[in-house]
Amino acid sequence: MKVVFLEDLDGVAQGGEVKDVKPGFARNYLIPQNLAVAATHDSLQRLDKIQKQAEKDRARKLDDVNILAEKLSGIRLDLEMRSGKGGRLYGSVTNTIVSTKLSELLGTNIDRKLISIPESIRDVGSYTATIKLHSEVKANIHLLVHPTDVDAEEFLIQLEKEVVSDEQESQVELETEISDGDDSELELINDSATPPDDETPDQDGTESDSSIDSDTEDKVNETTARG
Repeated sequence: MKVVFLEDLDGVAQGGEVKDVKPGFARNYLIPQNLAVAATHDSLQRLDKIQKQAEKDRARKLDDVNILAEKLSGIRLDLEMRSGKGGRLYGSVTNTIVSTKLSELLGTNIDRKLISIPESIRDVGSYTATIKLHSEVKANIHLLVHPTDVDAEEFLIQLEKEVVSDEQESQVELETEISDGDDSELELINDSATPPDDETPDQDGTESDSSIDSDTEDKVNETTARG
């Protein structure tokens, strides 16, 4: 069945576009939802007007999502979760949980399908989620997953202290490695500067000539004996 789309439908068509679709899809969804109309002579005559209206709707929608993205950008969502020893959660944080909490906070519905969590959240801590509001607009929000028996602000302070402690520990380890490397290099230089015992020169900088003096003395003694 051929229809004229009245507005954009992600992954299907844009407003003002004429396409063939399955009859059931058109009659049971597109037409009742006022997303499309049958491609009759009358609707095709109005095609130019439908396309212009679709362009206006598209621009207005983009403005709306940009405004929403500004509200979302950098927002912190506190999620209170039951956890056990070591901060392991009894379950995990899902996009449905984030969607429900975020919708309550903003007073507007945020579809869970728009929310992407890059990793499985199974521990308390700080995370980031991405919300795809439009093909051209995304927003990142911070997720603070904290235990039920710890206030969100107190837990955040604990996390910040742990981060500072880890950075200081890493700095100490780095300085130790550099120091050890310098000591090893110094030992190598000292070893290369000291010649082997059998090549040690005399104090005047020349090799010992005791063997030469001994040979000369033997020759003198031999000559005297002959005389």
